[in-house]
Amino acid sequence: MSKVLLTTGQAAEELGCAVTTFRRLVQADLLPGLSRRGVRVMIPLPVVQALSTRQCAAVNQLDVDEIAVLRVDTAQPTDEPDRDWIGFAAALGPDHLLKALRGWWRCDAASVAAGGVLPVTLSGYVVAVLTGLERWEKNSEGRHAFPNARLAGYVTDLATPQITLTSSQGGDRRLAELLLGTRLASHSGGAIAYVPTTNAAA
Repeated sequence: MSKVLLTTGQAAEELGCAVTTFRRLVQADLLPGLSRRGVRVMIPLPVVQALSTRQCAAVNQLDVDEIAVLRVDTAQPTDEPDRDWIGFAAALGPDHLLKALRGWWRCDAASVAAGGVLPVTLSGYVVAVLTGLERWEKNSEGRHAFPNARLAGYVTDLATPQITLTSSQGGDRRLAELLLGTRLASHSGGAIAYVPTTNAAA
């Protein structure tokens, strides 16, 4: 029996999201088993079903009241002097990913640092986790970067999911394992959103 394949439009409908939102996952090389029929990308039904059953991020396990979330697009080349890419793609590798994700963003840098962790989401899924946010810089445009940020880990396959841990620090690895591959909804007019953990101190 041949396996069931969905178009990007059908996959987006199954997940209840916009086609452009789903296509970011395709373009970021996060979905396995894709095939092409002419210009159309076809996605195996089990991959879409796996995405639909991804658990929500257990942010209530964090010892803070609020965390920042970095909402990115698929990686695009940039002419900035300190990095070649901005955004996320699984094929970039840890060095390029870290440079692509640690700045420059409009945000309340102190609030980002206070959260202790910065989940990176693409189309609502946590695809990378940054830590080491204690120090920040601000440029002339009012954007912030976190030069000491560490890439705790990232996702290479969102369906399973397959994660790569890139920090040797135990706390980083625990945060990466807790958050990577989960769903984390956030709402913001910019790249940085702020999400309550519903874990306020008694």
